Amino acid sequence: MDNVDIARVLAEVADILEIQGADPFRIRAYRNAVRTVEVQTRPLARMVSEGVALTGLPAIGKEMAGHIRELVSTGTLAFRDRLLADVPRSLVELMRLPGVGPKKARMLWDELRIGGVDELEAAARAGRVARLAGFGEKTQAKILAGIEEHRQHASRILLAEAERYVEPLVGYLGDGPELERLEVAGSYRRRCETVGDVDLLATAREPAPVMTHLLRYPQIDKVLMSGDTRSTVALGNGLQVDLRVVAPECYGAALVYFTGSKEHNVKLRRRAVERGLRISEYGVFRLPAGAGQPTTAAGTPAAAEAAAAAPGAADGVWIAGREEADVYAAVGLAWIPPELREDRGEIEAAAAGRLPRLVEVGDLRGDLQMHSTWSDGRNTLEEMVAGCAAHGYEYMAITDHSKALAMVNGLDARRLKLQWLEIDAVRARHPEIQLLRAMEIDILADGTLDLEDELLAGLDLVVVSIHSRFDLPAEQQTARVLRALEHPEVNVLAHPTSRKINRRKPIAFDVEAVLARAAELGVAVELNAQPDRLDLRDTHLVLARELGCRIVISTDAHRVAELGTMRYGVEQARRAGLEPRHVLNTLPYPEFLRAIARPPAAAPRS
Repeated sequence: MDNVDIARVLAEVADILEIQGADPFRIRAYRNAVRTVEVQTRPLARMVSEGVALTGLPAIGKEMAGHIRELVSTGTLAFRDRLLADVPRSLVELMRLPGVGPKKARMLWDELRIGGVDELEAAARAGRVARLAGFGEKTQAKILAGIEEHRQHASRILLAEAERYVEPLVGYLGDGPELERLEVAGSYRRRCETVGDVDLLATAREPAPVMTHLLRYPQIDKVLMSGDTRSTVALGNGLQVDLRVVAPECYGAALVYFTGSKEHNVKLRRRAVERGLRISEYGVFRLPAGAGQPTTAAGTPAAAEAAAAAPGAADGVWIAGREEADVYAAVGLAWIPPELREDRGEIEAAAAGRLPRLVEVGDLRGDLQMHSTWSDGRNTLEEMVAGCAAHGYEYMAITDHSKALAMVNGLDARRLKLQWLEIDAVRARHPEIQLLRAMEIDILADGTLDLEDELLAGLDLVVVSIHSRFDLPAEQQTARVLRALEHPEVNVLAHPTSRKINRRKPIAFDVEAVLARAAELGVAVELNAQPDRLDLRDTHLVLARELGCRIVISTDAHRVAELGTMRYGVEQARRAGLEPRHVLNTLPYPEFLRAIARPPAAAPRS
């Protein structure tokens, strides 16, 4: 059992305990253990076999260490199985629906014996859910809307979650026989925020040993298809993986084809046809003189790949395909980074020699949102500072929550001033990095800020965001955000749409109006790098760039280990074509300070 599976079982225990209404401290102990397991680079199974004391790991006490040893040795956990005798596993899925949560999931089971999404939908449509105490018509309608959204996203998982399964598999295949090259293609390679399935592309002179090695992978749940050069399997979490082995001379063309997107590939093939060429997953072919684009019996353009079976096909001469760059060069284009392959103008930019120099993780000089034990973070302020310094940053901002978020220990005026004293002391001990006084301040329902003006003036960086009243009508929500931006002390609008991918819809507001006003006022908008947020999304970032809106990329880290999530934000930025010049926290510290300074106040709009 690998680390991913161990984390999944411990997370399931935490979910069931929450449904049962167990001690919150016990639930939190399991959640903290899950986070520890998820970030471990060393396999816990190996640590167990070597007799390493697991209690030396953060948040792993004697009970948790015993659970891990039991999982490694038996593949199951008796405590989890006992819990499932009282609570159906399907209730865990219910508690993630909007309007449900752990207490209501348990009530649905106790009162109506509802244990699954289908049963809940039937009961809600019959009006039985609304009659339960604490539910009502509005909650019932919210549940039905949540079920619909849940089904739309059920087949796609977060990119970061997919990585936990894909990276061990890639490592396993890389240690196998005969393999020459291996790459993950598809939406995973384009770094889309969610992944439906995974396409692996390999080269090998002898494909059979590669396929045999794949089918021996211990984490395979089902073999869906097995062939000489292609196999499809489902892993334990349901993620479907397709492995294709191609000839080395076809590798680049196949990688272009299977990376996609479909729209990008269609335009690329069209460009090839205009030049008397055909592109398929087998290569680039020069068509015989006078040949046109293949057509179907109905006279519509046929997919170019259907017309070419292999290199050297009779109706064309193979001219390129070993490397991706060769495929693009054959049609007069520079190689296009995978993140851009969405047919958003990247082919035209490549043709004109105007492809952007996309931002990279190494360009970032600071992280501008994170939390410490002053609010809901898991590491001290000084530990977060040391973590940022270890990442090589020039500057950083601690942005603990304001008092409106009492449930996460948000800071009132007294505690904020005490934090400033600690910041002064930590600054003296860490001259290697510039530590900004900052705060993530709640935008209240009327658009006012959850901090007094005299304290706002004492901050080096004012970050504002929404954590409540997500259901306001679009017009009211837009006015709320715009009013907050007008405050002269505000520097950054954090996770602007407040979405949680696959869990919470974006708030309804006029995104263009907000971005345009932010650009006018000199307020930056955040690209939140948390893998379940990635807020702003790529299309909104394109709009922000076009409107001249300033952008910062921040991790919103709640522990030192999460500082590494910056790469997900950078990948999202690359999908939007952002260059270092578009991102404020690529600037050296003196230039960054000048950049965040608000220009003279623009008149509020009526």
